[in-house]
Amino acid sequence: MRKSFHLNSLIYCIQKLYCKKIIAYPTESMFGLGCDPDNEKAVKNLLNLKKRNIEKGFILVAAYYNQIQKYIDENQLSIKQKKNMFNYWPGFFTLLLPSNSSAPYWLTGKYNTVAVRISKHRSIVKLCTIFGKPLISTSANFSNMSPCCTKESVLKNFGKNFPLLNGDIGNEKNPSKIINIMNGKLVRYA
Repeated sequence: MRKSFHLNSLIYCIQKLYCKKIIAYPTESMFGLGCDPDNEKAVKNLLNLKKRNIEKGFILVAAYYNQIQKYIDENQLSIKQKKNMFNYWPGFFTLLLPSNSSAPYWLTGKYNTVAVRISKHRSIVKLCTIFGKPLISTSANFSNMSPCCTKESVLKNFGKNFPLLNGDIGNEKNPSKIINIMNGKLVRYA
């Protein structure tokens, strides 16, 4: 029963992503909100929903490196930096990498970097693998409010019919650490 419940919600969420909608899904530490990172309409709806400033940019979460390659300018990374990058992934680290000139402004915000994470959380891997690309990953909350850590709180805050991938959040207690891979600096602490 639980397995079919998860599968049905997975299929439903994938359909919503293809229809340019926002979904909620479990991450390593909380529920996240996501959408197709290449669809401006979906991203603008997410910005409006969260009351978030576009200049902040967004984190991309993916199942595999090749899903995020088109957003990154690999030519700006040294061999050592690339090696360091893969020491963190898959895992619970978000890395700031040089953005490709074609990366949409709504992803980078006012920065010349893109924030990306290759996750090993089962729900994220399934979503991104079936969808075939990365997702925007932002906490399921309104700006300056506590993030949702239960399915019930997601539905209470965003509506009982909000597209939600059924699954469990991971065991992490804080959002992912953010590391600038170019200079090795920790930008956000756990």
